[in-house]
Amino acid sequence: QVQLVESGGGLVQAGGSLTLSCATSGRTLSMYARGWFRQAPGKEREFVSYVSWSGGSTSYADSVKGRFTISRDNAKNTVFLQMNSLKPEDTAVYYCAAAPGGRSYLRTVAAYDYWGQGTQVTVSS
Repeated sequence: QVQLVESGGGLVQAGGSLTLSCATSGRTLSMYARGWFRQAPGKEREFVSYVSWSGGSTSYADSVKGRFTISRDNAKNTVFLQMNSLKPEDTAVYYCAAAPGGRSYLRTVAAYDYWGQGTQVTVSS
């Protein structure tokens, strides 16, 4: 059974940085695209970023472009989200997810088959 486990969340001041990690167990997901989503209280889960199975293609939400960087280490079955210049509006629970290769709608929740349990990121002003 596939398990995705996020780590690295926490409390940080505005302007600070955090790096989230998503470790995978159960099977290798090297042929899967990997995404990060977030959900703030009272809001729907929203797309943050994805990386293709090869790492050659990435995409970001406009709200995080230029501040966040997604990467993956297929040898370690791990995906990362480097978050810089954090803002209070980045506060949310962050989820990592995995989608089978070939799906084209990777900016949507529906594309992803596997999800982690989430990690809280809180940015204070």
